[in-house]
Amino acid sequence: MSYIKDFEKTYTPDTQKNLTRKGTLYLVGTPIGNLSDISERALKVLSEVDFIAAEDTRNSGKLLAYFGIKKPMVSYFEHNKRERGEMIVSRIEAGEACALITDAGMPAISDPGEDIVKICAEKGVPVSVVPGPCAAVCALAVSGLFTGKFTFEGFLSTANNERREALEALKNETKTIIFYEAPHKLRTTLADLRKAFGNRKISLCRELTKLNEEILRMTLDGAIAYYEENQPRGEYVLIMEGASAEEQKANAFWAEMTEAEHVQYYVDRGMGKSDAIKATAKDRGVGKSDIYNIVMKK
Repeated sequence: MSYIKDFEKTYTPDTQKNLTRKGTLYLVGTPIGNLSDISERALKVLSEVDFIAAEDTRNSGKLLAYFGIKKPMVSYFEHNKRERGEMIVSRIEAGEACALITDAGMPAISDPGEDIVKICAEKGVPVSVVPGPCAAVCALAVSGLFTGKFTFEGFLSTANNERREALEALKNETKTIIFYEAPHKLRTTLADLRKAFGNRKISLCRELTKLNEEILRMTLDGAIAYYEENQPRGEYVLIMEGASAEEQKANAFWAEMTEAEHVQYYVDRGMGKSDAIKATAKDRGVGKSDIYNIVMKK
């Protein structure tokens, strides 16, 4: 079969130029639980770079030791990312190759690695990605919810006002929504989601790829009841369905307005009456003539 031969010819290590290059930052995906998920290329890069920047050098040291890799490590995490990031990039600019890894999954995704990539981009330092597991995508795949379009929110703020504003901004989001949460905050987060979104479907995925992997598919009411009886354990990825068309209308700014008030809202903001009628009809999912007849009768 010629297409297989073409694939093999195109995607060989030689033609991919699969070399670990000096003066480059490598973003290396690591397992989120099952060590067998590490890639051959990840092990190659980790073995060949000059040093490794890790979120937690103790945790990453165990990973490297398991695979027999001995490399100098520097810590790089949320509270030292600014000064340590500049130092790491300076070493890369001087000709060293660095691999950035997080405790689990892809660095720079809901992770301080985002900051060092920005520094590299500003300074023209090459950044190469070594793909690996991502908890958000893995959880989405097994959620049983719509996967075609999604929005990734990561961890919600612990500041009440910021948290409330973030959830309010998501009320009319039709895409599937992904959150990360720690076990000790899960019950509070479920209650906040229920208050903001109503009783939507949700999948709770914990300990993905590990021995105690668990995927629960239920409603928010079901999840709240379940965790009243069961202690949350492990890190969670929450996959929640987006807003339905009915919810969008119920949450819309014009939900309590009459058709005439809706048209006047747009007129007050500078629209001509014809355009305001058209915008109102679009919002409400009805024909322009329907709104025109109501407004003109008034």
